[in-house]
Amino acid sequence: MNISIILASYDSGHFHGGCGQGPDALISGGLAEALKLAGHDVEVHDIGKVVEDEQEREIGTGFAVCNAVSGQVRIALDKKRFPIVLAGNCLTSAGAVAGEGADAIIWADQHGDLNTPETSTTGFLDGMALATVLGLCWRPMAGQIPGFKPIDPARSVLVNARDLDTAERELLEKLPIIRTECPDWAGAAAKLKAAGAERIHMHIDLDVHDPEELQANRYTTPGGPAPEQIRGAMCGLAGPLAIAGLTISAYDPAFDAKGDVPPLVGELVVDLLSTMESR
Repeated sequence: MNISIILASYDSGHFHGGCGQGPDALISGGLAEALKLAGHDVEVHDIGKVVEDEQEREIGTGFAVCNAVSGQVRIALDKKRFPIVLAGNCLTSAGAVAGEGADAIIWADQHGDLNTPETSTTGFLDGMALATVLGLCWRPMAGQIPGFKPIDPARSVLVNARDLDTAERELLEKLPIIRTECPDWAGAAAKLKAAGAERIHMHIDLDVHDPEELQANRYTTPGGPAPEQIRGAMCGLAGPLAIAGLTISAYDPAFDAKGDVPPLVGELVVDLLSTMESR
């Protein structure tokens, strides 16, 4: 398979800060080489510094990153290459969704990312990432991302979200978002197909993992699946579904002293692509 890896090295408006160091760390940790060894043709593209803003404003910078990612994803697809976005922030998935023209999303994350400016207790933009993708907030700014169309909540799957705010729990009771836990993914895949999903973006926030098994960043909470469970679930979902692109986010190498994350990400992506090729 022809692959384009797109680096979006921002965290909360900060270039190469915190989880913004993750994309480079995954590449230096051997992700591209693992894909090449598995027989894939790999190109790596870095969107670089997209905003010259000394104050590094989170909102403006976050959506500027989405705009840049949308363009790179569309270029990849025009070249018949499968886009893999390595991002510091989850919001960046809005850019990938826009570039792919995705009509459905799989969101694997320990958090719901379903807060809005009205419900957030922290104001943390990434805590509103899935809500943005679903058109629940930041509509004017999301609407400026080239190709962006909000995804119907009935075509969204939330995988292993265990750390939810009260407002997020209330929202999940009202919206038809499909919830699932590893390894019980089969029902979620069937529901997504029944909802008419045709182009599905897969988003994996690495803090979905059990921190006892894999510590990806400072935000992890106890519980969650092991790496092999996430790998099995993502491959299981990719088997019957048409995956248009992949985002991997929120890896802060400062919390991975032994460098455990990059090789496990490599295994996940290699297995996922193998599953897709065998469809």
